[in-house]
This record gives sequence, structure tokens and C-alpha cells, in this order.
Amino acid sequence: MPRLLLAALASLLALSCACAQVNQKAIDDVAAGKLTEAKASWWGFDATDATACLQAAINSKVPKLTVDNVGKPWIVTPIRLVGNQEITFEKGVEVLAKADEFKGGNDSLFSARLAQNITLSGYGATLRMRRADYDDATRYKHAEWRHVLQFHSCSSIKVLGLTLAESGGDGIYLGTGQAGVPNKNVVIRDVICDKNYRQGISVISAEDLLIENTIMRDTAGTAPMAGIDFEPNGPDERIANCVMRNCVAEGNNSWGYVAYLPPLRATSAPVGLRLENCKALSNKAGAFGFVTNGTAEAAVPGKVELINCEFTGNGGSAFGLVGNPPPPVGCRITVQGCRFLDNAVTKPAEAPIVFGTRQGADLDVGGVTFTDVVVRDPVARNPMVFVDMASGLNVSDVTGNLILEKDGRQQKVELTRELLGQWMPVIVLKKIPRIHPKGMAFAPLQAPAAGQKLALGSWRLRKAGAACVWARQGDAVTVTISSGQIGRYAANPVAVVVTSPSGQEVTKVQAPFGQESPISFTAPETGLYLLRSDAGGNYAVYTASTHPFNLCYDGEAIHFISSTGTLYFYVPAGTKEFGLRVNGEGLGEGVKATLTNGAGEVVQEKDNVARTDMFTVELPQPSPGGTWSLKLEKPSAMAMEDYYIDPLGIPPLLAPSKECLLKPAQ
Repeated sequence: MPRLLLAALASLLALSCACAQVNQKAIDDVAAGKLTEAKASWWGFDATDATACLQAAINSKVPKLTVDNVGKPWIVTPIRLVGNQEITFEKGVEVLAKADEFKGGNDSLFSARLAQNITLSGYGATLRMRRADYDDATRYKHAEWRHVLQFHSCSSIKVLGLTLAESGGDGIYLGTGQAGVPNKNVVIRDVICDKNYRQGISVISAEDLLIENTIMRDTAGTAPMAGIDFEPNGPDERIANCVMRNCVAEGNNSWGYVAYLPPLRATSAPVGLRLENCKALSNKAGAFGFVTNGTAEAAVPGKVELINCEFTGNGGSAFGLVGNPPPPVGCRITVQGCRFLDNAVTKPAEAPIVFGTRQGADLDVGGVTFTDVVVRDPVARNPMVFVDMASGLNVSDVTGNLILEKDGRQQKVELTRELLGQWMPVIVLKKIPRIHPKGMAFAPLQAPAAGQKLALGSWRLRKAGAACVWARQGDAVTVTISSGQIGRYAANPVAVVVTSPSGQEVTKVQAPFGQESPISFTAPETGLYLLRSDAGGNYAVYTASTHPFNLCYDGEAIHFISSTGTLYFYVPAGTKEFGLRVNGEGLGEGVKATLTNGAGEVVQEKDNVARTDMFTVELPQPSPGGTWSLKLEKPSAMAMEDYYIDPLGIPPLLAPSKECLLKPAQ
């Protein structure tokens, strides 16, 4: 572009900023390439809204830009960064989000997409948003993406010395702007992420990331609420060569450091994550959590290292490993010279070190080497606990030593297979074949009345749920659905897809959040129609149906939250044994369950079921066919929130009333 045209454009940008003291000559010299360094105030300053001034200064593409201290905050709406630019915020500068703005759910203070070579430096400067405003449902639609700094598939980025405070999302978000393109060569140094709404830092996809001397504190608002969360959204994203050194995660409302990697797969780029000399202090949930899938196809390989870290006074475990199979399928994890001090002291069922499997896993969890790791625990318990949500799996390939500290004395303990077996015994449940309802024909146990409207109770299906409704060809079917919020998860519409008995999509509905909404269709064939709902982190609840309705297994156990009542199921003729697998969330969240046979006799009762347990029924004679029930209540000694039911050896259909019962057709 000709330099005269550039100068004219720069003049227009300056005039569009209704600011005083515009230095037009300097602006023209920048546009003409005579000056490679500039001050933002050359484009003026407006104490009520400096957006146009600051954006014009950035859009000049001057290689070095100083946001100078003018004695008042730079109040702005969302600002877009450009590549090949170094911005220095002078000491004492505050860039402040304008009040009653940032209404868009993704409105961030500063953002860049597919940009290169950006440096934001500000020792003693603050970039601040208005977290409390965005949490006001009367003024703002709930969202979790109003970040202070947002980078999408950018490279050669530096963030130095800044305080990033009170966002409506994260202090820093490293996301994806183009499929398969991570943020690359990113340095975050001497930064404070203070009182952000979702995380201090979120890393969705990054390669060659260095975070040094950075504090992530007091995150609170909406889940996950961690100091930092490494959480890819898909298998083509990556967490590769990510290093944190001399960092502190303190006082966050959940975990200090989290790597939640189930979206990755065996075909994804290997994980590379290293924490050196990092601290996690007084975080509510725990210090370091690492979660992957537990199958050969879905686990991700790689290397994770915790070197000379200190995790003290956290509300949960110091080290939590869920799902990761031993190498070569999963990651090799090294924990060396770390100190785990006084963690989970108010949660006696937990432990300083927790291993766990996820539902659907079929491989052991482990692949960890501990070397000279000090564990100080004032609670009388083993230093490790195993929470098996898959049943029958084990902790394997865990080696090295711990230094157990009690009453000022230390004891070095070698981690032998025998000792681990004592600390973490395996609970093996009987294996009962699963019966899949797909392709089976069903019929109502009792003929449905014309014009009926069946009440379905209040069975809250958490996240993704499956249900089914039986109808004859040509029937007009209506099922009503509502939803409710869990914590601070976004109140988005609930997606429901209805599939016919032959597997064809019949209808798709977006049910408004929190409102009772109809799902209506005319049945193209006779049989069982599958309803799949997706409530995000919230729950969906089916309230009424014109036709027999059941909750059902569809690849995963039925996931309830805070639901009580009685569910009914049919044991087909000829059945010799069956089981009902029941579990809570593993530690601290459980359920009480009572199994009753067709004669109304209590067969088994289990209270405070947190880890995977099972009602196993072996009949003395093959069943003639009959109705059984499972009553679900609050446990006597723990909280009741998330829990799971998984029927085995019988059709996995659970009816909210006897009128809804279905049985296999002849």
C-alpha cells in the first residue's frame, strides 16, 4: 500500500478516536515508516472509552508500541491484536474493561487469531475485567469465554510481567483458530493470574510452551476453576513440550494443576508435560490431577514429569491419576523429589495419592515412578488409594519409593507389588454378559391406554443421557423434557435426537434450557425409539410421556445426579442370573440402593455406595419372567450427587413406573 495512503488511513483512524492531544505528525511518521516505536497516547486518550485510540495505535502495526501511563485507566471494549508487534504497558498502567460491555459470550479484552510474533510486556501493569458483572444473570448471559488474553493458533507469543485479573473466563486462553494448528513457541513469564472466573490459564492446544515464575490464584466462578487446565477439545490438538517452572497455583476453587486429556486418542501427538519447582497451595479440590482414557484405542502416549514440586494444604489429593494405562499405551509419569504435605486432611476417604479408572476402561491404571517423594499426612490412612470405576482393574507399573513423614519422623518405603496390593486391594466383581437392546423387539407389559399421559418422576440425567419410548407405527408420540443447572455450567439448550428402531433419525430438538418442552413425532414403525439428550455439564429430566418410557444403557452406564425414587425393570423368562452395577463418584459421593424382587421381598440393600459395587442375583430356578425394582435414596454417611446404574444380564431398561414397563416380545 502506498505510504501516502497509509498516512491518510492513519489520520482517519486518529480522527475516529474522539480524543484530545492527537499527535498527528508522529502518527504520519509511523505510517510512513519513519518511526518504528510509538506511544499509544499519540492516537489520543479518552477517559470514558479509549478503545478507538488504543485500537488505532495497534492497527498502525508499529513494531514497538508503548501504552503509556496517563494517570487514568485505559477503558476499552474488546481489542484485536496484530502480528509482529511488541506492546509494552508502562508501570502503573491499567487497561480496564468498560462497564456494561462485553455482552458477547466470547468477548475478550485482547485477542489474536493465526497471528505471529506478539509480545505483551507490563511489569507493574494490570489488565482487568469485571468478573462480578459477568456473573450477574440479570445483566449478562452466562458464558465462560470472556478472557483477558485469548490466542488462537498463534506462534512466537510472549506475555511478560502482567497482572491479568477478574476475567469472565480465563486469564490466558490458548485455543485453536485452525484445525490441527496449535499455539507454538509461547512464553508466559512473571505473570499473575488473579481472581479469574474459569481458570487462571487454559491450554487447549500448545507446542513448545514455557510458563515461568507465574502465579495463578483465587480462580472462582464456573468449572473447572483450576489454576491451570490443559484440556484439548479434540484428537488433533496437542499438549507437547509444555514446561512450567517456578509457578504457584494458590487458593483456586478447584485444582491447582489439571491435565484433562480424554479428547485425545492413541493417534494424537504424544503428550509432553513437565512441572519443575512448582507449588500448589490451599486449592480447594487438589493439587495435580491427570486424566486420560483407559483403553488401547483412546489412551494417549507421552511423558509427564513432576520435579521438585511442593503441594501443601490442598483440600483433596496431592496427586490424582485417572485412566492412564502404563506405557507404551499411556504416558510414562515421573514424580521426583516432590513434597506432598497435609493434603485432603478433611476427607479421610481420600488419600494424598489417588489412582482411579474411568467407566468403560479395560486397561489397568499406572505407569508412575516415584523417587524420594515426601508424604506428610496427619490422617491415619494409607498414603495411596485406588478407586476402580470399571471393576476388576488394577494399579500396575508403579515403582520407586516414598518418604513417609509422621510426627516429625521419616520412613523410606519401597513400592513393592506386595505393599501396593495391601494399600490398594483389587475388588473383582462377577462378570455378567451385557444384553444390548438394539435389534430386540419389546412390548408393553400392560397395554397403554388411549390418550394417557404418564408421569415420569424426576430422574435427572447428567450430561449425555439415553432414554427410550415404545410406540406403534402411526402413533403420535409426545415426550416432555426439562433441564436444570449444575453449579455454573452454561445454561445452553438441551439437544435431543430421536432415532427409530431401524436406526433412522426421526427428529432433532433444541429444548430451551429450564423450560418444559415437547418432543413430538409420528412413529414410522413399531418398536423402541431411542432419545439421546446432551445437557452439557447440567442435567436433563423427562417429565411426561404419551407412551411407555424407560431410561436405558446406550454405551455408558446411566448417569444420574441427586435423584431419588424407585425404578422398575423386567427380568425375562429363562434368566438364571443378572446384576446391577452401582457406583457413586468414587470418593465422598454415593448412593443407597435397595433391590426388591417381584414378590416384594428385599433381596439386597447397599448403603454409602461410592466405588463400583454390584447387586448379583443368582436365581435357584430360571425366571418365569417378572417385575423387580431398585429403590435409590440418599446415603447415610456421605453426599449424594453423581451416581451410575448399569444393568447386566437383563435388557438395560429402567422404567420410572410400572405402567412404563417393557418386556421382550415373543
